[in-house]
Amino acid sequence: MTPDRSFAGPMSLALHVLADCIAVSLIIVVVLGLLPSGAVLGELRALFVEVWIYTILIATPAHWLGPRLHSRMTRRAPAVQWIVLIAALLAIAVAGTVIGSIIVFALNLEPGADVRDIVAVSARLSLYLTLLVGVIHAMVLLLQDRARSAEGRLRAKELEYERASKLAAEARLAALESRLHPHFLFNALNTLSSLIPSAPARAERLLERISGLLRFSLDTGQQGLVPLEQEMRIVRSYLEVERERFGERLRFSIDAPEHAGLRVPPLSVQTLVENCVKHAVQPRRDGGELRVRAIPEDGHLRIDVSDDGPGFSAAALPAGHGLDNLRSRLALLLGDDAPLCATRHDGWMTVSFRVPI
Repeated sequence: MTPDRSFAGPMSLALHVLADCIAVSLIIVVVLGLLPSGAVLGELRALFVEVWIYTILIATPAHWLGPRLHSRMTRRAPAVQWIVLIAALLAIAVAGTVIGSIIVFALNLEPGADVRDIVAVSARLSLYLTLLVGVIHAMVLLLQDRARSAEGRLRAKELEYERASKLAAEARLAALESRLHPHFLFNALNTLSSLIPSAPARAERLLERISGLLRFSLDTGQQGLVPLEQEMRIVRSYLEVERERFGERLRFSIDAPEHAGLRVPPLSVQTLVENCVKHAVQPRRDGGELRVRAIPEDGHLRIDVSDDGPGFSAAALPAGHGLDNLRSRLALLLGDDAPLCATRHDGWMTVSFRVPI
């Protein structure tokens, strides 16, 4: 439920006045405790009534005027602010003391005393307590303003840091992808050029597939992640393009059931497949076999790309290598929960990464 804002100001004012009444009463109790026993205890009840009369008459206009003075004086020099504040407090204290003394006289709380005597006696205590409580309130407001200002600057710096970190990550990702796209393009064009002299019809069909691959490569340059199904279609298209070049030397299988909503970095699986073609198929006379699998594992989907080639050590990957770039892209887009792992088992070299389901 939204609070009624029409009561927010009066309620806050009443609470502040009540707090001042209690604070002044406690000060009076402390003062009375320092006096000889029985000196003023007989008049304690009347004294507290007077205290509350003066405090209400002084605190109410002070709390009403204080925030308005504060908002108007924020751009002035600190010395000017304090002079205006003290002058306003003294004026309010004098006016409140005069009005309060008239009320005390009318209620006969000081039997036999003249109103001028009541004003003279009350003024000293009223002026002292008004300045004491008013200055304390002003210092509290000043500290609150400084705290809010520091908090605002801190939030602004945090937002600037987040924006800078995001821009740095985007720039780093763009740099990594800028290395990826030309590499992919050159390999595809090399495959096409090798077929043009001997099989122009196959080259024409191949050109259509390559254009689709390049369109995907360029379109996804502005996307962080793409659907897994789309990535797997690109992987299959890429392998079909490469099989036009290698023929029966390239053997592959893809086992990746559809997972609705699952997204991966663009050309991530394709990069692993391309690495297998380059190192496990191309250098060998009898070619090689590739396997692409997606396996659910502990709330994640593990994507494995395996080949029966000679293998390699993940620790020995040079900077700028395709897999090293992919490792950096995975860290930027998926975080540290998606590291690139390389293992060798039963004659198969497997490179994998995981994405949350």
